[in-house]
Amino acid sequence: MSSQTDSIKSAVNQQFSQVAANYTTSAVHAAGADLQKMVELGRLTGSERVLDAGCGAGHTALAFAPFAHAVVAVDLSEAMLGQCRNLAAARGITNADFRMGDVEQLDLGDGEFDLVVSRYSAHHWPHPQVAINEFARVLKPGGLLLLDDIVSYDSHMCDSYLQTIEVLRDPSHVRDHTPQQWCAMFAAAGLQADVPYEGGVWIDFASWVERMNTPATAVAAIQQLFGVAPAEVQQSLQIAPNGDFTFRGAIMRGAKI
Repeated sequence: MSSQTDSIKSAVNQQFSQVAANYTTSAVHAAGADLQKMVELGRLTGSERVLDAGCGAGHTALAFAPFAHAVVAVDLSEAMLGQCRNLAAARGITNADFRMGDVEQLDLGDGEFDLVVSRYSAHHWPHPQVAINEFARVLKPGGLLLLDDIVSYDSHMCDSYLQTIEVLRDPSHVRDHTPQQWCAMFAAAGLQADVPYEGGVWIDFASWVERMNTPATAVAAIQQLFGVAPAEVQQSLQIAPNGDFTFRGAIMRGAKI
């Protein structure tokens, strides 16, 4: 593992350990049409083993747990895992196992899982293809990968704006990829890929920066960028006068044949 990769993963751990409790109460993470759609796409019958990769505060793992035999959820941040365990206990969920782990080096056996899910984590991965390869490895033949994340644009200008505001708000951000880029990574891992869902993710600007404890100077820089954004960017991000905006979200699906 390179020193740069170590640095990125350390930044992710440090950043989210400081704000873990904020993600337990985050409306964006706790609910949403995309989360409901993920559960529907999983088509669980109650006998499946599910892996939640980069589980954060545990909202996705706990959404799947009532419909699965067992859920294993991994995250780099022990503070986040503590939030997961507290939330599971509060909901009376006992079939979810929360473990510290790296999505790029899973301490899990080949073909252990019927379903791998990941939501709002992938933009922090230094080597996403390595992670996708790991998911394909731990999936059973006929298993399914569902990856839900903020996605980028084909437009270089919109992509540049998106990546810039993301990094200003959260220095542990690596990159938002396009759906086509994700599908190419799925295919390279031997998964049959498609994009069964796309939808906007509305962002309340004030709570978005507060959740990450973004410094005032960075908040001001994002606001300034929004103020001078070209029409193409304003339209793509649906930037409102008060700074609220809408991310582009998508669920990428990969089937292991």
